[in-house]
Amino acid sequence: MTQLDQINHKIKSREAAVETVKQWEADNETIVFTNGCFDIVHRGHIDYLSKAKDKGSKLILGLNTDASVQRLKGPQRPVVDEQSRAILMGALQFIDLVVLFDEDTPYELIKALQPDVLVKGSDYNAEDIVGYDILMAKGGKVETIDFVEGFSTTSIVEKIKTSM
Repeated sequence: MTQLDQINHKIKSREAAVETVKQWEADNETIVFTNGCFDIVHRGHIDYLSKAKDKGSKLILGLNTDASVQRLKGPQRPVVDEQSRAILMGALQFIDLVVLFDEDTPYELIKALQPDVLVKGSDYNAEDIVGYDILMAKGGKVETIDFVEGFSTTSIVEKIKTSM
């Protein structure tokens, strides 16, 4: 299997992801879930995602589709298309699975996957994180991670716009 095949193998449909998670559960893996747009990958993303992986043995990334990003961020976004973003995320060694979702929130995806740990940035209160109720009902954990100061895709996009 080529390196690109290995990356593409990490990108799965919701249904295929559920089957993968069942196998991981049978192997007693601790499954971590996080999500986001990850439009222009930067140092803050790498820091955040690597720390998310440290919360368990397998990391699933729920990735917003292009349509979802546009609804959340506006018509000029995403800068990078969903397939390219999925490949970039799949290339990261600490991400084990990438699943695209088209909804505005990953609630249904979290419900389908039933991770052990749900991770978001510390700009959220744990009880306000989408999927909190699902994790609490199954005895899971919801954790937050501090962001690296000064890194955001929105600020990068704004910087590019003002320099044009």
